[in-house]
Amino acid sequence: MAVDTPARTYRPGDNAVWWVLAYVALLPLPGPAEVVLAAGAIFALVRLWQLRRRGGIAPLLTTEAWALTSLLFLAYWLPQVVAAIDAIDPGKAVGKAAAGLRYLPFMWLVAIAVATAQRRRRTFTGVAVIALLWTLDALLQAAWGSSALFWSLDQLRHAITGSSLCPPEEVAALGRVNGVFSECNPKLGQVLAVLAPFVLFLAGARRGVWLLLAALCGLVVLLAGARAAWLSYALVLLCSGWGVLGRRGILVLAAAAVLGLAAAAALLPGIGQRVHDSLGLLSGQAQATDAALAGRGRVWSGALCMIGEHPINGVGVRGFRHAWAQCDPAPQLPPAWGQGPALHAHQLLLEIASETGLLGLVLWLAGAAAGIRAWLFAAPAARARSLPAAIAIAVALFPLNTHLAVYSAFWGGITLLLAALYVGALQARD
Repeated sequence: MAVDTPARTYRPGDNAVWWVLAYVALLPLPGPAEVVLAAGAIFALVRLWQLRRRGGIAPLLTTEAWALTSLLFLAYWLPQVVAAIDAIDPGKAVGKAAAGLRYLPFMWLVAIAVATAQRRRRTFTGVAVIALLWTLDALLQAAWGSSALFWSLDQLRHAITGSSLCPPEEVAALGRVNGVFSECNPKLGQVLAVLAPFVLFLAGARRGVWLLLAALCGLVVLLAGARAAWLSYALVLLCSGWGVLGRRGILVLAAAAVLGLAAAAALLPGIGQRVHDSLGLLSGQAQATDAALAGRGRVWSGALCMIGEHPINGVGVRGFRHAWAQCDPAPQLPPAWGQGPALHAHQLLLEIASETGLLGLVLWLAGAAAGIRAWLFAAPAARARSLPAAIAIAVALFPLNTHLAVYSAFWGGITLLLAALYVGALQARD
C-alpha cells in the first residue's frame, strides 16, 4: 500500500543560495549579471507574496535582519531620490532611482541565503570557490598569456552572435592580468580583493592553508595592476590574518609582502611603473602627486567644485560627467585618463557628496552607523559567523582609498550584495 508523504513546504531560502551564486559567477559579464539580479528580485517578491498568503514570512529572517537590510537599502536609495529633484540630467537621475528599487528584494533574497547555518555555509563556500577559480584562471593567464575561462565564454558568444566579448577597439587595460574579466573590463583586482575574505574563510584556523590562499589571491591582485585593489587586499590580510597569525605573524607577513612587491617591481615593468608613480606621493611636488594619483587630484578638485555649487542634493546620481565641464579645474590641459569627461569622483565620500549632496552623505553615514551599531551589540558568535562578509563590506567602503562608482550598476550591486550578506549572517537565527 502506498504511503502518502507530506507535501514539501516551500521556502524562498531553498533557492536563494543559487541566485546569489549565479549573480557572483556572472560578474565578469555585467549584462547577464544584471539580468540575474533583476530576475532574483522578481523571484523574491513573488515567492514572499505567496508565502505571506500561506501564513507569513517571519521565519525567513529575524525582525532585526528585515529591518537592517531595509534600512541599508534606504540609506543607498533615498539619496538618489533626493538628488533627482533638480538633477543636471533629470531623466537619467529619475530612471536610476526607479531602477534602484530592484535592490531591496534582491537584498532580502541575499540575506535569506545566509540566514541559517547550512545555507550560509553553502553561500560563503560557493562565493569562495568562484573567486578561487578566477584566481587560478588568472594565474594560468599570467603563465601562458590567455584566460581559459574568458576564452570559453568568448567562444560561446562568438558561436551565438558572431561577435567577441572584447573587441580590440574596446580594450581598456592592455598588459594587465584580468582573467575572466578580460582587458575590456579590467576589474578583476577590485572584485577579487573584496571577495578574498570568503576565500580565506575556507582555511579556517589552518595557518598553512591560509598562507597559501592568501599568496595565490595576493599574486593575482598584484598582477591585475589596480593600486586601489592593492590597498584593499592589504586591509583584508590585516583583518583576516589577525586572528590566524597573531600580531607577530602579521608583522612577518607585512615584511614578506613588501619584499614581494619590491621583487615584482624589479622584474615586471608594469608593476614597477605603478610603484614608482605611487612613491610620487611622498615627493611633495604637485606634478608628481598628480601622476601618482593618475589624474584623480584633478577629478577630486572638480568634485569639490560640484559640492560647492550643489551642496544640498548634488548634481544627481551619475550626473558627474554632465557637470564636469563647468567644474574642470584645468580645462586647457589634456586629462590623464584620455578623452572625454571624468565619469565619477573615484572616491566614495566625494562621489556621494557631489552627486547626492550633503543630504545624501548624511543618509549614508546613518546607514553606516546602523551597520556598525549592529556589530557592536552582536554576540561574539554572531560576529564570528559574519566576519568574512563584515571584512568584505568594510574593505569595499573603506574611505581612505579610491573607488569604482558606487552608484553604477556593477559596483553598486556588489556593494549591496556584501551589505546583505553581512546583515543576514550577523542577525541569523543560529
